[in-house]
Amino acid sequence: MLRWRWIAKLAAMLGALWIGVFSLPVVADQLRLSLEGHFPEQPAGQLPQADAVVVLGGAVQPSMAAAGYPNLGAAVDRVWHAARIYHAGRAQRVIVSGGNLPWDGSAISEAASIRSLLVELGVPEGAIVLEQQSRTTRENALFTKELLEAVGLKRVLLVSSALHMRRALGTFRALGVDALPAPTDFEATRRDRQVLDWLPDAEALAASSRALKEYLGYLVYRWRGWI
Repeated sequence: MLRWRWIAKLAAMLGALWIGVFSLPVVADQLRLSLEGHFPEQPAGQLPQADAVVVLGGAVQPSMAAAGYPNLGAAVDRVWHAARIYHAGRAQRVIVSGGNLPWDGSAISEAASIRSLLVELGVPEGAIVLEQQSRTTRENALFTKELLEAVGLKRVLLVSSALHMRRALGTFRALGVDALPAPTDFEATRRDRQVLDWLPDAEALAASSRALKEYLGYLVYRWRGWI
């Protein structure tokens, strides 16, 4: 009995230490920078020319309200950046990849919701192509590749959050898609550290969780041969 009590106390201490470390803003920033730092931010006008912009879902949630306006998520920068790239003349098509998750009861796909935002941002509806089947990054790449081949497009600028870009770009390239990174939605910044950066913070813990989840996703994709 004493042994199990000691194990329980040790587990509680390790759990508290884990939460304490990953709730420090300085740790959360370094974790995110270790992923985002592979893909420096570039102005839309300085990106290479491509046949299309591919913007991945995860930016909005289809609305259940009568008005039908999509609910903007934390990664909505993806939509803005895709519009910026189009208006900068880097590509003449915008392909939106994103379907509905199994538990999503909406009748409209995420890709369709993003299309409505792109149109409001001045992208002509005729320039937008929807891929509405995908539910994962792997499916984003698979179904987008099929669509690209069907319409005769080759080189694409891939728009996703900087935190997600390493896995997304690797997945597209593993399938033979000529994809170039166009990251956005950067979270971490390189700056002088303040006292508060060394104090636990709930937002920092959430940020660390996102980065760790992305590392786990990357490892799973590597293990399954998808990257």
